[in-house]
Amino acid sequence: MLANEAPARGAGGRAQFFPEATDAEWNDWRWQYRNRVRDLDVLSRLLPLTAAEYKQLKLLGPRLHLGIPPYYLSLIDPQDPDDPIRRQAVPSPSEFLPQHPGLVDPLAEDNHMTVDGLVHKYPDRALFIATNMCPMYCRHCTRRREWDDGEKPKNRSQLDRMIGYIRETPQIRDVIFSGGDPLSLPLSVLDYCLSELRKIPHVEIIRIGTRYPVVLPQRITEELTDLLSRHLPLWVHTHFNHPNEITPESAEACRRIQRAGVPMNNQSVLLRGVNDSADTMLRLCHGLLRIGVRPYYLFQCDPVRGAEHLRTSVWTGVEILEKMRGHTSGFAVPTFVVDTEGGGKIPLGPTYHLYSTEDTLVLRNYEGRIFHYRNPAPPPPRRPRRAPALPFEETDKPRKPRLVKRDRTAVHANRADV
Repeated sequence: MLANEAPARGAGGRAQFFPEATDAEWNDWRWQYRNRVRDLDVLSRLLPLTAAEYKQLKLLGPRLHLGIPPYYLSLIDPQDPDDPIRRQAVPSPSEFLPQHPGLVDPLAEDNHMTVDGLVHKYPDRALFIATNMCPMYCRHCTRRREWDDGEKPKNRSQLDRMIGYIRETPQIRDVIFSGGDPLSLPLSVLDYCLSELRKIPHVEIIRIGTRYPVVLPQRITEELTDLLSRHLPLWVHTHFNHPNEITPESAEACRRIQRAGVPMNNQSVLLRGVNDSADTMLRLCHGLLRIGVRPYYLFQCDPVRGAEHLRTSVWTGVEILEKMRGHTSGFAVPTFVVDTEGGGKIPLGPTYHLYSTEDTLVLRNYEGRIFHYRNPAPPPPRRPRRAPALPFEETDKPRKPRLVKRDRTAVHANRADV
C-alpha cells in the first residue's frame, strides 16, 4: 500500500533527529510549529551539508529564510543529497546566484490587490491572503517576497477591509483563503472570517489552500475539522508533490477533513528532481486517490526568484500528461497549467486533434493510432414559426353568419327555426 512507503523513514527520522521528543510532543502541532528548524547551524547538525554549501549559505545571514517542521524533516533520507523531500525544504546556494532569472512577484498579484491582502484578478473570484505565516518555507514558493517581512497575520481591521470589499463586490462568488497558510490562524480568527463571508449572499464557494496535511498533519485536529464542518460548503486544496509525502499521518489528516464533509483537491507543482517523471506522477496521483484526494492541477513552477534550479521545461509537463492520459483513470490525470504574469492560468496538454476537413476530424488516441471521426452535418435551418394570433385577431373576431338555403329561404344557420 502506497501510504506505507514513507512511514519507515518517518519513524526512523524521528528517532534519529528528535530522539528526546515524547509522543505527546510529537503529536502536538504547536510543538511541531515551535520547533521548526529555523537556523542553519541546527540544520547542519541534523543533515549533512558540504563545506561549500554551509559556507555559501552562512554568508547570506538574515537573507536566508528557513523553516522545516520536525515531522517533515523526519521524511528526509539524510544520506541522499537529492532526496525529493529535501529538495523542497532545504535551501540550495544556487537560489541566490545573481545570474539566475526570476521575478519577485511572478503572478503580478500586487497589481491586482484591491485592498491590502485581497487579490481580485478574475471577475468572479478573489484571493484572500489572511496571513503570511506558514509551517514550512517551500523552496519553490511563489510568495517568497513575504518572507522578508517576518511572520505576521492580518489584524482585525485589515481582515474587515478585505471582507468589506467582497461584500461590496457582488460579482465575487468564489473566495480562496490563502497565505502563507490560512490554517496557521487561531481558530477564533478563522471562524470569524468564515462566518462573515457566509453572511454575504453572493459568496457561493469558499476554498482553503493549505499544505498542513502534507508538512505538519498534526494541525488537522478534531477541533479544527469541527469548525470547518460549521461553514459548509467548503473545499480544501492541498499540495502533495511526491509519493513519499503520503504517510499514515498525512492520510489520516485528509480523512479527518473529508469526514467533516469537506472535499479535497490536490495542486502539485512540477519540480526538477522531485516529480518530473511520469512514473513519479502516476504513483503520486494513484496514492492521492486512495486517500480520497482528487488530483486537480499540476502547475509549471513559477519563475519566482530563487527557484530556477527547481524549474523544468514546460514540455516536460506536457510529456508527463502524454504518458498518463489513456494509461490510467481520467480523473487521476491533473490539468497541467502555466500561471502567467497577470494573465491567469493557461492549460496545456498533448494535441490529439491533428487536422480536420469540412465534415471529418482526424484524431490520434493515446496509443498514437489515427482515427477519422465524422463531424455531424449542421442541422437544416428551421422554418420560421407563424407568430401566435393576437387576442383580438381571428379567434376572437365575431363570426360571419353562414347562410343555408332552405326552401329557397335564407335563414341564419346559427339561429333557431321558428
